Amino acid sequence: MADNSKKPMSNRAQRRRVKKQDVIENDKAKKWAKEWLDALVFAGIAALIIRQFIFGAFRIPTPSMEKSLLVGDFLIVSKINYGPRTPMSIAFPFTSWHIPNVTLPWFRIPSFDSIKRNDVVVFNYPMEEKVISQKEHYIKRLVGMPGDTLELVTKTLFVNGDTAYATVHNEYEHEVFVGENLRLNDTRVREIGGEINRMSSPNSYIVNMTEEVAGLISTWPGVDSVKKFTLAPNFRERGMNQFVYASGIEGNRDNFPPIVIPFKGQKVTLTDKNWTYYYDIITRYEGNEMRRAGDRFVINGKSTNEYEIQQDYYFMMGDNRDNSLDSRYWGFVPDDHIVGEAFMIYFSIDHNSWLPRLERTFNIIR
Repeated sequence: MADNSKKPMSNRAQRRRVKKQDVIENDKAKKWAKEWLDALVFAGIAALIIRQFIFGAFRIPTPSMEKSLLVGDFLIVSKINYGPRTPMSIAFPFTSWHIPNVTLPWFRIPSFDSIKRNDVVVFNYPMEEKVISQKEHYIKRLVGMPGDTLELVTKTLFVNGDTAYATVHNEYEHEVFVGENLRLNDTRVREIGGEINRMSSPNSYIVNMTEEVAGLISTWPGVDSVKKFTLAPNFRERGMNQFVYASGIEGNRDNFPPIVIPFKGQKVTLTDKNWTYYYDIITRYEGNEMRRAGDRFVINGKSTNEYEIQQDYYFMMGDNRDNSLDSRYWGFVPDDHIVGEAFMIYFSIDHNSWLPRLERTFNIIR
């Protein structure tokens, strides 16, 4: 009778089998690692493309847009709306590190939409001496388009002769008058969304708040009246003198003479009264040398009183009108500094309590 049992495997055959299994396992591990590496590289490239050309994430660090946007709001900003910019500098991916003062040739990709008056816009702060894309990000409301005529009269903004749009979230300084020997309760004011800045007299307080909050406070017992606090037209703010643009303006944050927002192709005549409006445009943003020579100006070595604007400019203001360093002080925002439109709040945290503001999550910005 034949013996059908299998013969035991030799030691050499066993070693060959183990080696073959090891090779198979190593090949599987290498394939798995390569697939993950390919996936990570693809995800990284996709994230870079999205971040550069489609959406950006930004955080609100200051109260200049309150109560529309609060400190601690995290925003999604659409770059495709206004046309994303190709890279302007050499940067290390996913960091803020750049090679200083190296500017790449760049252009703006055709836009998905057009920039509009009253949009909430993210832009690079024009006054910094850096490559444009390396400048700090600011966020304000666009109140003046190229060619618009703007004027501020006792806090009221006029655009092309009409009263400008203002949201219900706009904050202004108000003067609150109380009865003799009475005090305004700071905690109570904060609870309804206001902030006491200072006492203006023994019986009055300067409170920064919306019109709605001002209406509520006016009904409190002991409050005699509430009105907007407005600087006198001839009052000069110290903050305006630090910028060439504002140093030549006869006015302040509440009262501003009519000005035309510069636009591409505009031919301006420089005078003793208006040259400060255009100095940063001619030198800082459009790269010319300019100096005064008596009653004339020398631009790139040529004596002239005329200049043609090379790009569009915009006028930006914060919704927190009396607590915002904006175009009233440092001037116009060049078109090449525009980053994108603030689209949505994707997260918000209260920096006082460190608790999330869930009611603000996924709010559309208007």
